[in-house]
Amino acid sequence: MRLGVRAHDFGKLPVEELAGRIAGKGFSCVQLAPSKAIAGFDTDLGRLSPGFACHVKEAFQRHHLQIAVLGCYINLADPDAGQRQRQLARFKEYLRHARDFGCSVVGTETGSVNPDFSFHPGNRGEEAFQTVLGSVREMVAEAERFGVFVGIEGVERYVISDPPRIRRLIDGIGSNNLQIIFDPVNLLSVENYRRQDAIITESFELFGDRIAILHAKDFVVDGGSLRSVLSGQGMLNYGLLMDLIKARKPYINILMEDTHPETVEDGVRFLRSFSST
Repeated sequence: MRLGVRAHDFGKLPVEELAGRIAGKGFSCVQLAPSKAIAGFDTDLGRLSPGFACHVKEAFQRHHLQIAVLGCYINLADPDAGQRQRQLARFKEYLRHARDFGCSVVGTETGSVNPDFSFHPGNRGEEAFQTVLGSVREMVAEAERFGVFVGIEGVERYVISDPPRIRRLIDGIGSNNLQIIFDPVNLLSVENYRRQDAIITESFELFGDRIAILHAKDFVVDGGSLRSVLSGQGMLNYGLLMDLIKARKPYINILMEDTHPETVEDGVRFLRSFSST
């Protein structure tokens, strides 16, 4: 089992210290959002360079850690075309430097018609879908030029929100340089969580061949809302999920979410219990 974490869950630190803290917990890979995880990182466009990316890659490699995903979370549905283009420019910069980080996947969710990423009813509509489709088409064209992948993560409250909509996006783009970051909890809500088995199974039926990364967390229903928690502490059917992963995606990078350095071992033990079953 290739198990990792989001680097910023361990704090925003100098890169060598950050890599050492993560490796000390026995992980083999990370999702790295430089702006959230690396102290002193300047997010302005044009500041990335192959040298900086190589410096970060080598620091993680010294601790035997793979950078599995570069996180660059932007709003692909922002109704302000100028603001959307500025965000796309940042994502494309990450794509151009991904290989220098030793990484092949740059990931994002799809966002909302509301610029602050909050839910908007229009997220379910055709106009929002077409806006996201156009954004992803631009990103994938850049990914194809540099031999890397765009990783799209579906989220129930955003524009790309369920398995059929994910499949429709894949078909609309028509490129293998579009891959999926699969987080089953992000596809659940208080309205549909009782159908989680069907949603997980449908996901593998519709786009299992495109799943490049698995995000691992859990969920509970609390006060009429769904809240994410550490893997093994909630209601997600991990037996079903891990059976499908073993059959369809052996040795996939599994990146834990909702972790804290002081408590992450509980989630690690839970996930590793599936490696021997």
